[in-house]
Amino acid sequence: MNALQFEALKVALKQDATGYVLTVKIHPDEIPEELLRDFVGARYMVAMARLNDDETATPVKNRVKQAGIVCRDKHFQEYVQTFYAVEATEADATRVIYEVCGISSRTELNGNKTAQSAFDSLYQEFIKWRDKDVPF
Repeated sequence: MNALQFEALKVALKQDATGYVLTVKIHPDEIPEELLRDFVGARYMVAMARLNDDETATPVKNRVKQAGIVCRDKHFQEYVQTFYAVEATEADATRVIYEVCGISSRTELNGNKTAQSAFDSLYQEFIKWRDKDVPF
């Protein structure tokens, strides 16, 4: 699969009856010729990353997804077993996240700033613990 690559600026975002309409501005030197030649209505798969001032991509924090992934991680299960005196299982790892974050569902990590902060702290402590014996 060939991908078109270009930098764009978000200009507008509006909603209509069928979904959202995103308007972007592309510099004339950046726009791929293929994009100009395709018909209006051509379908594209889009991947976007917000750029920082230093041209690096800004990581997206999807804590709901991250919590689901980390609960299935055997290293995280060992971590919660070590520090929270529970079994090294996905279910117990999930319960620890709920307890530490004060939530009853991972979806609460979407808008609950206190829970997000607690999850971020728990995750960072886990990363420090996991990487403590890495020689590099």
